[in-house]
Amino acid sequence: MSWKLKRVRQCAKCPWKVSTNPHDIPHGYSETLHRSLASTIAAPGSLVGTGRAMACHKHPPGEEAHCVGWLMNQIGAGNNIPLRLQVRSCENFDAVVLDGPQHERFQDTRPNETA
Repeated sequence: MSWKLKRVRQCAKCPWKVSTNPHDIPHGYSETLHRSLASTIAAPGSLVGTGRAMACHKHPPGEEAHCVGWLMNQIGAGNNIPLRLQVRSCENFDAVVLDGPQHERFQDTRPNETA
């Protein structure tokens, strides 16, 4: 069964962008909530995914959309094999656009943890 991403363009304040200061993310920033998003990161190369996705901060609860930065990280450097298989049936995956240099690890998206 095919499906479509709700969002194909990365937000201006996406935490996966190297240029984004997480404290500038709109609608308030919580380091605790940001840290809890680690549960959306699959072990690279594992055949077992997390079953969770990082939602874009621009979409309200109930209208969630995948975070484009997270999606492309997990498809690429994150090597999330179950997600790679899932996007094979995505009708608009080829339309995804990133905006500038991206972090390679989730840890780098959090404040003061770029080492």
